[in-house]
Amino acid sequence: MPTSTTSLGGSHASTESQARVRDPHPALSGWFQPGEHLPDLELLEQQRLAAQCADGIARPRISAQDPALLADGFHYEARIAATGQLATRRDNAHDAFNARAWARHPRLKWAINARQIADIAKVGSRQRTRGQCALTHFDEAGAIVWLADPALLPAWDGHDWPVLFRANAAAWGRELGITVFGHAVLEHLWSGFALPVTKCVVVAVDAGLLAAHSDRHANVLWPVAEAAVAAEIVAGRLLADPQELRPLPLAGIPGWHARGAQQDFFACTPCFQPVRAGRGYPAPWSLQLAES
Repeated sequence: MPTSTTSLGGSHASTESQARVRDPHPALSGWFQPGEHLPDLELLEQQRLAAQCADGIARPRISAQDPALLADGFHYEARIAATGQLATRRDNAHDAFNARAWARHPRLKWAINARQIADIAKVGSRQRTRGQCALTHFDEAGAIVWLADPALLPAWDGHDWPVLFRANAAAWGRELGITVFGHAVLEHLWSGFALPVTKCVVVAVDAGLLAAHSDRHANVLWPVAEAAVAAEIVAGRLLADPQELRPLPLAGIPGWHARGAQQDFFACTPCFQPVRAGRGYPAPWSLQLAES
């Protein structure tokens, strides 16, 4: 969506007028190339068409968010569903990452849109359901964590960050992988804010399949698995409530922050919060795939 409403763990620099991608963060691999200019709407539309031709999945066309477009009176999500237009502001990093999210993760984006439209039909455009709040958190700040070893969950449940990230550093990319999906998180990393906290859906997977789709930074791009997750979202079995989402500070992933190896990093860095009293998390959703 064009306006971020999700807290990402702190303040960040505005990217409205920035022209060039900064030093690449591991999470930005595949989103923008080092030295690439922030794409204009025309280039984003070309990239949409190229992605659509590559996989045959339709995406909403990139349309300038200007007074003429907004005069149609549509709610943002309703415009996507009814007219196939993605309202996108010019020279705006947040919206550029949103457009790229549609290019890279169309099934997840369509699933979110379908659920938003269904709930708007139930409660109207001036109210929000718990499901809509969960969907927005995921759309803006979300990630999928692919988990092949359930023994890693207790450390995450208890926000034992040194155990999850440091003691199990070798697990990242093997038993743990991540698809950073939320366009606000990516915008913030792009702008130089290195301490965002993602809101995660956790999916239990086979270790062999995960290894085939995870790179050396633990990034995962796995369209077949994403399609299964998207189907669960559409059915309302995932993202029915914000409490489903687990916080994960990205700076803890090995190699994802310049100070990550410092002994006091987890104790002194504000994104690594203790678990709130009484807070619990749901079990991972189990993904069964016959092939990758």
